Amino acid sequence: MVRIQEEEEEEETKRAPPGVAAEGWETASDGEDRFEDALTEDQQRERDVPLAERAKAEGNAAYAQGRYRDALAAYQGALELLADNNNTNAKEICSMCLCNRAMCYLQIDEYEEAVHESSKAIELNPAYIKAFLRRAQAHEKVDKLEDALADMKKVLELDPANKEAAKAVRRLEPVVAERREKMKEEMLGKLKELGNSVLGRFGMSVDNFKSVKDPETGSYSISYQP
Repeated sequence: MVRIQEEEEEEETKRAPPGVAAEGWETASDGEDRFEDALTEDQQRERDVPLAERAKAEGNAAYAQGRYRDALAAYQGALELLADNNNTNAKEICSMCLCNRAMCYLQIDEYEEAVHESSKAIELNPAYIKAFLRRAQAHEKVDKLEDALADMKKVLELDPANKEAAKAVRRLEPVVAERREKMKEEMLGKLKELGNSVLGRFGMSVDNFKSVKDPETGSYSISYQP
């Protein structure tokens, strides 16, 4: 009789009534605690947004006063507060802080960093016109004119009425075209030197070969002229 009572007590322990924390059993209160933890994390994310806004405002104030390093630190603080926060508002704040950091780097002549921060801002917001403008400015400062021109053309694609981009495109296009032509001539010159070094062994040069265009088909053929 005693053994039966003990077995019944063991069975009752396995069933673990609600609210009783028997080993190996999850009680209702445990589940509620985890739910509260999840809500607390979400609420914390929400609280981080106004804190990040405040840090961004501090960065703006520092920038206006010419304290660019302080502004960089403030914007970075905002970014760290919103790390891994996929909220739409949080992403917008992050993209603005990154673009503002790019402007700070432009002011202190750290152009590669400006390119990097602008690019990160564009990743978050592919239609961010200011970020493209900042990156174009930085590209031009490091003499990457083709990249600068591409960014300015993207700005015009997003905003055809943008005067800054239109002016930059008009200025950069002929310079880039001239550079491309010069690079083409340099490449052809090197190829000619290489060809002459090979053909010279046979008493010939690339000048012995002329390309002739067929007026009917528009195709070219190579003819040898001693």
